Amino acid sequence: MSDSGSTRKSVLSFNPAQHPQRQIYKLMTGIIVPRPIALVSTVDAKGNANLAPFSFFAGVGSAPPTVLFCPALRPGGTDQAGQRKDTLRNVEETREFVINVVSEAIAAQANLSAAEVGPEVNEFKLSGLTPLASEVVRAPRVAESPAQMECKLMQVIYTGDQPASGVIVLGEVVRFHVREDLIDDFRVDPSGLDAVGRMAGNAWVRTQDRIELIRPK
Repeated sequence: MSDSGSTRKSVLSFNPAQHPQRQIYKLMTGIIVPRPIALVSTVDAKGNANLAPFSFFAGVGSAPPTVLFCPALRPGGTDQAGQRKDTLRNVEETREFVINVVSEAIAAQANLSAAEVGPEVNEFKLSGLTPLASEVVRAPRVAESPAQMECKLMQVIYTGDQPASGVIVLGEVVRFHVREDLIDDFRVDPSGLDAVGRMAGNAWVRTQDRIELIRPK
């Protein structure tokens, strides 16, 4: 009888307090995979549109329907406000945002919207994506996205006050929009949705290769 311990791979352990932030970020984005992408559209107080992708994104609950995404504070600036990304600043000003699903068909354009540009730059124009009026919130939806969620801000939680500190943005979904051919009795066709996700570095992942497991009762 073989000793299962003899074939066990060795494990490296890391104390995040003893390593630079960049190394810990690489660990997290390599381990927490695949990550769905929230292509978040917002407007500022003057109505100027902004669009940016975030892969620290998840659903929280369905009563009320709640989602979160997590922008990180950027380097530069002398205080927390100076480190906020445009998306976060807009959400805090207007208390509204839209999460647009990224399909493979618009992945390259969503990636273009990640460019570090000034708040005066409209990422809809930069990416070539089309703004579409929302029903409830002021921020536009992405017309090419197969599904969108209009959200009202519930809470913003700062986990720190230094560059790369995460900010948890919690929102209540007040409108769902799903392309008609993708939905049947509230079930969304994953093949038609064709969502993509993020891995580490520049790697993205498709969701067409799937397995099905029946949950035990």
